Amino acid sequence: MRIKGKTALVTGGSDGIGLEIARHLQAAGAEVIVVGRDRGRLAAALAEGFDTVTADLSSPAGCDGLIAEVAGRTIDILVNNAGMGATFQVGVPFDPEEIDRCIFLNFNAPIRLIAGLLDRLRARPEAMIVNVTSGLAIAPSAGSPVYCGTKAGLRSFTMALRAQLAGTRVRVLEALPPVVETRMTEDNLHNKMPAAECGRQIVAAMAGGRKQANVGMTAVLNAVYNVSPAIARRVMIRY
Repeated sequence: MRIKGKTALVTGGSDGIGLEIARHLQAAGAEVIVVGRDRGRLAAALAEGFDTVTADLSSPAGCDGLIAEVAGRTIDILVNNAGMGATFQVGVPFDPEEIDRCIFLNFNAPIRLIAGLLDRLRARPEAMIVNVTSGLAIAPSAGSPVYCGTKAGLRSFTMALRAQLAGTRVRVLEALPPVVETRMTEDNLHNKMPAAECGRQIVAAMAGGRKQANVGMTAVLNAVYNVSPAIARRVMIRY
């Protein structure tokens, strides 16, 4: 895909992986609309030359508000990157509202945004949908069952959507990062990929017209899974 001259909408774009995707898209010549919840981080993104939209995508109203906010704007690329984790441990009290927000933000919101923007994407000479899932969509970890479930669901949805859009001008890319250095992973003690390198690899996959971007160590996990799903699951369930 030729990125120069395109307009990209990046959710969760004011921080972490999303911000680095936005930066690499901008460096490649795209106009980028960054979507986020934190007004301070959005102000910093605005100072970098991005358009910004404030939206909380963990609810239907937030998704509908974003779609209305960009009405009339040309959108060539939709990057569904916004996400969050939620705590669920057997025998430990948990917040059901946090779990509901996690499920909506990670799974429902991408579907709603795709449905709301698809006609505009299909009207463009060349367009792309990028769904950011996770290496944990391939094989889950016992430590984050809700997050893993949402990412596995989005992975399946992405594969089916790609089949539905086959033969159209809209390409569908799934990006599967490993553990990346972000605010969400501050308490994760595993080795982490720098967010800038993760963003670089995802944008390179976009430019290359790929269907799947196995970023960093996710490429190793995917290779193991292709040989033996059982081994991949045994390794990752303890991760």
